[in-house]
Amino acid sequence: MSGVSLQCGDCGTLFKSVAEAQEHAEVTSHANFSESTEAVLNLVCTACGKPCRSKTESDLHTKRTGHTEFTDKTAEGVKPISLEVPKAKADDDEEMAEVGDDSGTGQHEEMVVPEVDQNLLSELETMGFSKARAIRALHFSGNASLEAAVNWVVEHESDPDIDETPMVPASAKKGEAPRPSLTPEEIKIKQLELRERARKKKEEEERQREREREKERIRIGKELLEAKRIEEDNERKRIIALRKAEKAEEQRAREKIRQKLEEDKAERRRKLGLPAEDPASPKPSTPVVEEKKSSFLPVRPATKAERMRECLRTLKQTHKDDEAKVKTAFNTLLTYAKNVATNPNEEKFRKIRLSNAAFQDRIGKLQGGIEFLEHCGFEKIEGGEFLYLPREKVDIAVLNTAGTELNNAIKNPFFGVL
Repeated sequence: MSGVSLQCGDCGTLFKSVAEAQEHAEVTSHANFSESTEAVLNLVCTACGKPCRSKTESDLHTKRTGHTEFTDKTAEGVKPISLEVPKAKADDDEEMAEVGDDSGTGQHEEMVVPEVDQNLLSELETMGFSKARAIRALHFSGNASLEAAVNWVVEHESDPDIDETPMVPASAKKGEAPRPSLTPEEIKIKQLELRERARKKKEEEERQREREREKERIRIGKELLEAKRIEEDNERKRIIALRKAEKAEEQRAREKIRQKLEEDKAERRRKLGLPAEDPASPKPSTPVVEEKKSSFLPVRPATKAERMRECLRTLKQTHKDDEAKVKTAFNTLLTYAKNVATNPNEEKFRKIRLSNAAFQDRIGKLQGGIEFLEHCGFEKIEGGEFLYLPREKVDIAVLNTAGTELNNAIKNPFFGVL
């Protein structure tokens, strides 16, 4: 089908007629036009009455003003256009003949773009205004000053033809009376004032942005300090709990050693035929102490930490003659727990082949080693060939507990003595 609009190949603007395309070519020097099947719309903003010729213009208007409601007033049907310049109607000729010009010829007078101050035009384009809008502002503000042109644009922002280049008769352009102009010194002063005002405005905006950035830096700094304080507090609590556990373990070990020495001493006195040290007030034996504990403390199931500690104690007591092997086993278990806690998404840290020679030598053959890993969450799969910890079952708290128990077992010299 024939085209219903003309599209500028350089900037993509749509035009309803050849005349509009010619005006656009005169202003922008664009010469690449082609027929388009996209209709030129007439979307009117319901908030301010701003007309938009396409969906792109309506989106741009929404971005600038926040207005989102538009009324489609494309009343006439879309018709193909002709690339030929339309001839003037007879009525228009008669009307132009009646009006005429000063020479009385009755010919159609040529319309041209009004002359404006090129320096001010360049200033306005630098500030972000389109050329058509800048020419219109300077023309209707009398080329007085840059400030007057900007004020005119602000006052006529909602005009439907704000972005159309104004046209004046050529004779009016030639014969218009010269407007009073400022002296070069006054022009320089005005330019300096405007530049100074723009500079101050830019500096104020930059200071405002810097204040916002400073506020954001302060907020982030406070959040980081709070997170660091919480982390240090948790670390302090963990260290306190670890020290308490170490002291309790050390106390239990000392008590067992003391009881063992007392029993050995009593046994030697018995073998030598000597009487007991204090037969009137014999010390309570270990079963009595256990009975006293059971009478005061409620029976509760063993926690995961206690089960892990019991596994480590069993491992050390079973191989107490080989201190190096026990230390290697503890360090290997600590490495497994640390690797999974640090890289929970890495499957290579969560899967252990039970038949591996190094694993068997360090942990697999030692009583309590595999059981300790099972308390950490590992499970036997594929017929017992592998120990595997599924990603969804990774519990960082359990792994931290395992690390605490292993560190205690490694550093406490009395751990698992008896």
